[in-house]
Amino acid sequence: MPELPDIELYLHSLRREVVGKAIRQVRIMSPFLVRSVAPAPEELVGRTLHEVFRIGKRIVFQFETQDAESAKCSPGGDSLYLAVHLMIAGRLRWLKSGAKGPGKIMQSAFDFDDGTLALTEAGKKKRASIHIVANEADLRKHDPGGLEVMDASMAEFAAALIRENHTIKRALTDPRILSGIGNAYSDEILHAARLSPFLHTSKLTEAQVQRLYDSTRETLNAWTAKLRKEFANRFPGAGDVTAFRNDFAVHGRFEKPCPVCGDPVQRIRYADNETNYCATCQTEGRILADRSLSRLLKDDWPRSFDDDGQA
Repeated sequence: MPELPDIELYLHSLRREVVGKAIRQVRIMSPFLVRSVAPAPEELVGRTLHEVFRIGKRIVFQFETQDAESAKCSPGGDSLYLAVHLMIAGRLRWLKSGAKGPGKIMQSAFDFDDGTLALTEAGKKKRASIHIVANEADLRKHDPGGLEVMDASMAEFAAALIRENHTIKRALTDPRILSGIGNAYSDEILHAARLSPFLHTSKLTEAQVQRLYDSTRETLNAWTAKLRKEFANRFPGAGDVTAFRNDFAVHGRFEKPCPVCGDPVQRIRYADNETNYCATCQTEGRILADRSLSRLLKDDWPRSFDDDGQA
């Protein structure tokens, strides 16, 4: 699932390609994609895209009113909002005018004068969703409520983290606790912080919380900047937004050498999920088997990182 750095990359690219342009046509190919009833997708036609921003892992498109003289796009005004949740396999693609579309995996298309913004989703499970809402109050109902770490103080971060007792892995990936972080970047954050994914938040020392706070901000900042630089002049393709990057430290790098100590990266599988860590750097050399971990965590390990409880 695209996480905060990936979503910020999309926002950066969308501002370059489509913000300030009017939608000429809306095409919905999948009957499962649009989860709201009103306003209808056709009401976006003729409206100019005013801005794009992020709510958690959702990409929100804010459209001006059709009356150009009164279009202020102020909160609570007559703007329409389109909230896109890409889930696991959803991706955005920018197709120049005349370019061939991606075929069966294209779920929707928003046509502009100079190109088409396509939403694609590979695989049989169609989980990506679109909600169209008529005001900011309805839009905020789609916010899981997690803390925005990049805007938060150390004290606010600590309060959110220890409000309930969970494993750090769960706390980082729970959208109701922290915003925009998922399976991949939580592994990278925990490796940078030299903390075990299985340590419970109630047992964190003040120094460990500070380390986690700093690592979270530094990791997300670094990857956001890196991706923006890499795609400064082109829209990311479907394969460019991925949870498995060659220069990750641990995520998706099972049995490959840790970039810090050189020991092999370890892997834990639980339900449909996987977490990667370095035993030497993070767990004092202890390697936990999947069966042992299942008994240890019981109900405290997220069973799915691909949903935040909202359709």
